[in-house]
Formats: sequence, C-alpha cells, structure tokens
Amino acid sequence: MTSAPTPARLAVPCPFCGAINHVAATRVGDRPRCGNAACAKPLLLDRPVALHDRDFTRAVQDTTVPVLVDFYADWCGPCKMMAPILDDVAASFAGRLLVAKVNTDVEQTTAMAYQIRSIPTLVLLQSGQPVAQQAGAVPKAAILQLLSRVGL
Repeated sequence: MTSAPTPARLAVPCPFCGAINHVAATRVGDRPRCGNAACAKPLLLDRPVALHDRDFTRAVQDTTVPVLVDFYADWCGPCKMMAPILDDVAASFAGRLLVAKVNTDVEQTTAMAYQIRSIPTLVLLQSGQPVAQQAGAVPKAAILQLLSRVGL
C-alpha cells in the first residue's frame, strides 16, 4: 500500500492577527482567508509576505514549496528598486513559490541567523534549508536563474 503524496502547502502568518495559516498551494488563487474566525481577513499570497522573528522558522519549515526571502530595509534605495520585481515574481509563481520579506532593521534575530551582511539579500530556501543566496539589487533574469536551482 502506497500513501498519496502530501499536497504542496504554504504556511503564512496573517498580516492582521498573526495566526499561522496553512494554505494548499492549489488554492492560492482562490483568495484564501485567515483561519482565525475572529479575523477571517484575506491572505494575499500573490505578493511578498512579511515574516517576523516570531513566525519565520515555522513559516519556512511548514511551507512545502520553495521560499524566496528578501532581506531588506525600508530606507534602502536598492531594496526599493527590487520591490516591484519581487511583486512580479510573487504573482508569477503564486502557488509554486512563497516570496517572503524580512525587514532587517526590525527582525534582527532572523537576519543574524542567516548572516545577512548587506541588503538587499535574497535567500532561497527549500524544505526550510538555504539552497542559494544573492546579495545586491539584481534584475528579474538573475532572480529567475536563482529559482531555476529548485526547478522553477
């Protein structure tokens, strides 16, 4: 007897209440809502999802699709230049990739854990483990090349 493969899922914190939500990758386009009945606000997964020190590890480890993390700061000019590119990547790969962002000024524990020394820095994770990293502002083609390392 063989077991069915586990369906791909994303573990994302609600930007409003912070509850971790598990969303089937095939349902990302259905505009899922927070599972916390007191909240039930939309989870917008076709754009980068903000992660914080308190939920980073759980989100990346419980997500079964690759995760591309943008380590940035609000004041950083090159980070601002990367934002629309990452928005486009998140929309293009919705359900196959989780694009996340971590503000290094606020979420210093996570930034230190990944030894972020310059921003922007992109870290590509698969099964919660880093598989590739890119420092500095790069064009979309470089991001797509990075994603090809995990078959995207």
